[in-house]
Amino acid sequence: MRQIGFILEDGFQVMGMAALSAFEFANVALGEETYRLTVMSEHGGTIRSSLGIRIETHSLTAYPDTLMVVGELTPRPLTAGLRNYIADAGRESRRVAGICTGVFLLGEAGLLDGRLVTTHWAHARDLQQRFPTAKVDEDRIFVSDGKVWTSAGMSAAIDLTLALIEDDHGAPLAREIARKLVVYYRRPGGQSQFSALLELEPRSDRVRQALIYAKEHLRNPLTVEELAEAASLSPRQFSRVFREQTGQSPAKAVERLRLEAAKLMLEEGRHAMDVVARDTGFADRDRMRRAFVRHFGHPPQSLRRSLRLIEGDGEAMRLSQRGSTASHDRSPPQG
Repeated sequence: MRQIGFILEDGFQVMGMAALSAFEFANVALGEETYRLTVMSEHGGTIRSSLGIRIETHSLTAYPDTLMVVGELTPRPLTAGLRNYIADAGRESRRVAGICTGVFLLGEAGLLDGRLVTTHWAHARDLQQRFPTAKVDEDRIFVSDGKVWTSAGMSAAIDLTLALIEDDHGAPLAREIARKLVVYYRRPGGQSQFSALLELEPRSDRVRQALIYAKEHLRNPLTVEELAEAASLSPRQFSRVFREQTGQSPAKAVERLRLEAAKLMLEEGRHAMDVVARDTGFADRDRMRRAFVRHFGHPPQSLRRSLRLIEGDGEAMRLSQRGSTASHDRSPPQG
């Protein structure tokens, strides 16, 4: 059985606790209490969420297998006691996770030095300024760097938790839990916090349906005629309505969808350039390269090289951690 410790303090966001449901469903699926959850605060007792909802908590206990620190709307400085507990958990626990702005608490405890981390995009620059030795990627859903895990906005706590469960029990169980929670299995950590579909924000259901069709059929030519048919509009009417609602042409929007999909495939690192270009509808790698340079300012090869450097840094950290296994059940120092 693995102990999961959830740290909350006054002002926590309720949505961050959505991760608890994933652990609960894991216990149900496995038919036993594989995960035992403890909700904690520094002094225990009743604490209030940012919405005023009250919840009972335990005082800080023995270091759990996995410690998860839930963030607040506005990160606040840690008390000395909580800072010391989180810092010690960075050594004693197998994994430590910061949910949304919870990463700031990990930073104050000294756990972010040299680590690749993420947080909600609105707090990313502040995080980088406050902890300059961290490597902040504001575009990730979640990040795992050694034993430190971090997630973006509060809903990303579910993605992070599914990844933790997959790390423990494999992909089939995580996939089953995702189905029961009616969420994606699972948004890969490298997926952008933003989405072309969200940013385009069409008002019309027909235009939205055409975009969904395009995203699901990127290998197709996706001409105006094809998209107009998906929207049940004439090509001329579709082009006019599309530009009115999104501010850009259908061809430009399709290119953004192709780039988003290609970037994700490249970040996964399992596909050759030719395969990525073919599966995302660019037809050939040269056309994909030109689109990358036009949109991102650099070719796709640069993205792949930077990811290899990050993976190399992470592997070096993991190797340096081998050979010293800390106890997961030691009690925190008293006094």
